[in-house]
Amino acid sequence: MNDQKPCLLIVDDDPGLRKQLRWAFDGHTVDLAEDRRSALAAHARNPSDVVLLDLGMPPDVDGPSEGLATLQEILDRAPHTKVIVMTGQRERAYALKAIALGAYDYYEKPVQLEEIALIVDRAFRLAALEAENRSLQENAGAAVDGVITCNPAMQATCQQIARFARADLSVLIVGESGTGKELLARGLHQMAGGTRKGEYVGLNCAAIPENLLESELFGYEKGAFTGAHKTNPGRIEQAQNGTLMLDELGDLSLPLQVKLLRVLQERSFERVGGRKSIPFDTRIVSATNRDLTAMVAEGTFREDLYFRLAEAVVHVPALRERPEDILLIAQHFLAQWCQEQKLAARSFSAEALEALNNHTWPGNVRELQSRIKRAAVAADRVITAEDLGLAAAPVIDVESLKTIRGRAEREAVRRALAQSEGNISEAARLLDVSRPTLYQLLREQGLR
Repeated sequence: MNDQKPCLLIVDDDPGLRKQLRWAFDGHTVDLAEDRRSALAAHARNPSDVVLLDLGMPPDVDGPSEGLATLQEILDRAPHTKVIVMTGQRERAYALKAIALGAYDYYEKPVQLEEIALIVDRAFRLAALEAENRSLQENAGAAVDGVITCNPAMQATCQQIARFARADLSVLIVGESGTGKELLARGLHQMAGGTRKGEYVGLNCAAIPENLLESELFGYEKGAFTGAHKTNPGRIEQAQNGTLMLDELGDLSLPLQVKLLRVLQERSFERVGGRKSIPFDTRIVSATNRDLTAMVAEGTFREDLYFRLAEAVVHVPALRERPEDILLIAQHFLAQWCQEQKLAARSFSAEALEALNNHTWPGNVRELQSRIKRAAVAADRVITAEDLGLAAAPVIDVESLKTIRGRAEREAVRRALAQSEGNISEAARLLDVSRPTLYQLLREQGLR
């Protein structure tokens, strides 16, 4: 929720009641209206999540026509608006009609400020929850920038990333090598928006020698070791108020796991060779293709560190588990690579498409991207399975449906004639067809 006050529209022809209600809701941004025209103008100018609406308004102060018409027009413009209608005791039937038209609730006058305040507060809370739910639905599917998918499991993964981005949680992304874990981590950082204005900083724990990994992570002071000619901030420091992505987390040594755990617990660290404690506010996102829970059971990964880094866990499906995405991603990569390399447009042959679909993709999306790049350069205009480095699908000799049907009909007619000893009427009965139809079949099959 932002700091902006919730907006409430009060529509009533009684100036005394309008003044009383405005005073009662001084914690809100309150718009006032006395009839249908001014109510619709106010709502168009400043769409309110909640409306308090009197049903009896001029020129029909004793009937519901103006109030119901106002309700209908507001809901036509903004269906999610919570409209609370106010009625006198004799107008209860009108209130029920308003509910049928879509009003959120009704309140019988005379107004008790504490009661009406509770109803309005509940309406605002419901409106906020529904707005959040609509936002999640709008982010459904490939909500993460750069992720191309129409697979339900991958779409669910993207929705998880969108939800976790708004919470201050340490996120562990688990999946096979090449599935796009780093892309999801970047997407999570971007979706955090104003809550994390710092940089996205990545560190591959498997790519850096163990004796250098500590100084890469925490930084070092000038003179801390041979070659340390100047003070150098580490990755945690660079990601201050941002996101630190620890890739290949399972490759961290146990001694470094201990140091990282202490840093996460204390939310401060010291550079290598330094004595000054440096506080930090950094979201940690980790990624691994290893089974950390099994490593915890084996004693090769600390359980307390695992629970620190896995406050939320996201599983990324392998490419073979999302077969509907293979050609979608392949076409995207091909067009993108041709544009980047200023190549003439390329296309896939039928055998290439079959080969792409039949491959098991042990290297996942990264392997697919690599094969597309190579093929786009190697091919002329049409990319073959050979260009992709994949075996072509075996050619299957497929008979046409017409040929198969003709052979079956010929055999059925021959058997019926044999069983009926050439009697056309009996053969037609056995085949469950009319005599003219059987004569036509005989002509088509060349039978006498």
